[in-house]
Amino acid sequence: MEQVLRLLAIQRVLIKYGFDEFIFAMHLFRPVRFLFYVFPWNWFGKKKGPRAKRMRLMLEELGPIYVKLGQILSTRRDLVPEDIANEFAMLQDAVAPFSGKVACQIIEDAYECNIREVFLEFDETPLASASVAQVHRATLKDGRDFIVKVIRPGIEILIRKDLKLLHLLAEKGEKYYRKGKSLRFTGVIAEFEKTLLNELDLQREAANASQLRRNFDKEDRYYVPEINWALTRRNVLVMERVTGISVRDVDKLKTAGVDLKWLAEYGVEIFFTQVFRDNFFHADMHPGNIFIGPPEGTIPSKVKVIDFGIMCSLTEFDQRYLADNFIAFLNRNYNRVAALHIESGWVPKGTRLDELESAIRTVCEPLLVRPMNEISFGELLQRLIQIARRFNVEIMPQLIMLQKTIINIEGIGRQLYPELDLWKTARPQLERFMEKRIGMKGLLKGVKLNIPKLIDRFPDIPNRALDVLDQLYEGRIEMENKSKELNHLRKEMKIYSRSTVLAVVGSGFLLSSAIIYGLDNTTHGVFASVPIVSWLLGYSGMMLLYLSWQQK
Repeated sequence: MEQVLRLLAIQRVLIKYGFDEFIFAMHLFRPVRFLFYVFPWNWFGKKKGPRAKRMRLMLEELGPIYVKLGQILSTRRDLVPEDIANEFAMLQDAVAPFSGKVACQIIEDAYECNIREVFLEFDETPLASASVAQVHRATLKDGRDFIVKVIRPGIEILIRKDLKLLHLLAEKGEKYYRKGKSLRFTGVIAEFEKTLLNELDLQREAANASQLRRNFDKEDRYYVPEINWALTRRNVLVMERVTGISVRDVDKLKTAGVDLKWLAEYGVEIFFTQVFRDNFFHADMHPGNIFIGPPEGTIPSKVKVIDFGIMCSLTEFDQRYLADNFIAFLNRNYNRVAALHIESGWVPKGTRLDELESAIRTVCEPLLVRPMNEISFGELLQRLIQIARRFNVEIMPQLIMLQKTIINIEGIGRQLYPELDLWKTARPQLERFMEKRIGMKGLLKGVKLNIPKLIDRFPDIPNRALDVLDQLYEGRIEMENKSKELNHLRKEMKIYSRSTVLAVVGSGFLLSSAIIYGLDNTTHGVFASVPIVSWLLGYSGMMLLYLSWQQK
């Protein structure tokens, strides 16, 4: 009954902003579509105002959960039309604050003591208020300034109720709306649910901040605030208070003597370092989360970041795919870009390489003929998303977060320094990553990581190999293949005896032994276990050759 009442409340808001026609167009409500013409407000024409603007106002009235949904949808330009995405990007994360006394009570419940026993001072007036939590100033007993982030009371219950309803509406939308399946409503809601529930756990945000701080502990000009773990709970986060000039206040930055060219390029460099060196990047880099500590005497400017609720990692495959793509774009190798999309498996089977290459060239060539500092990375990504939609490419959520963050970084950088060459600034990081993954360093690193695993398994390899060969010889392992050619080949292979198989395997082991022994002379003692591995392989090879001779 509660869900029905909430659904009716949502429907009332939809009707208010002129979206009742959408409701009655759904297959579920077609039997009562005549009611659409009964409502007096539909007798005199449609609601005035652009569709996208009415949708934004509708989400704002529905409440903080739907505002958050709108913010996420604004980054999914592969799913929503451009006018709606642009309008949703205007949704602000500031909502009406809740009572400071209520915040005090939540903190006291979390610590099971009076708030004055924990803090020397606590300001009940919030510094900022968002859809999920709000922030208060506080002074610790040792006199240090910290902020206290408190989850809104009852927000988790409300979120879970609305998520359940959104899942239901998404399923119905995919079932009854003609384009519902292609828009993947259920996938969007699942992604929204994951992001939102993660933001409810402030210990997760604290862990993110600690990891990022550790990644840059030797970087003097990039600062991540300290977390007070002793006072952090799931619904209360205590973090060092950051002060500085907001990155959006360009005039103040100039007056303070901040080098804007350095700042723009440094921001891009730091972001790509997070993506390709650390594989852990801040995915919510809007201007409100970045402050600049101005230079003071010999102390240079410093970039300070806050709000670590949305962090993202990429798989090694995603990293390689992105770096390959970026470098191919820089070199205008559109065939390589198309091939990478097909190799990734994201493009549907049967997609022709030449058609995809032609579409990418058509989109990118008009942009890449401009001077590099005039090329908008955001515009390029937007056009590539249009190609993705045309070829039914499924875009991974983590890449969507990366795209959104790159667009934010580029926007901030160009605001600070309009001549910013994003490509030139990012290229060294990309090439350094590719060198580490593909060059000799990457090969040696892979060998070093895998040798301990091989050593653990080597003693058992001869016995396992002999067991498999015994089973093959006795006919206890059967392999089925419907290919006529392979069946014919398998019949021909029966002429080979077990001794031949043993001889081939033994020779392979001896050859591997020689290669690994040679590797020992080129690694300058890095792998102390190489002689042991070489000896084990050589011994196994000799045993298998001996057994093959016995079979004859």
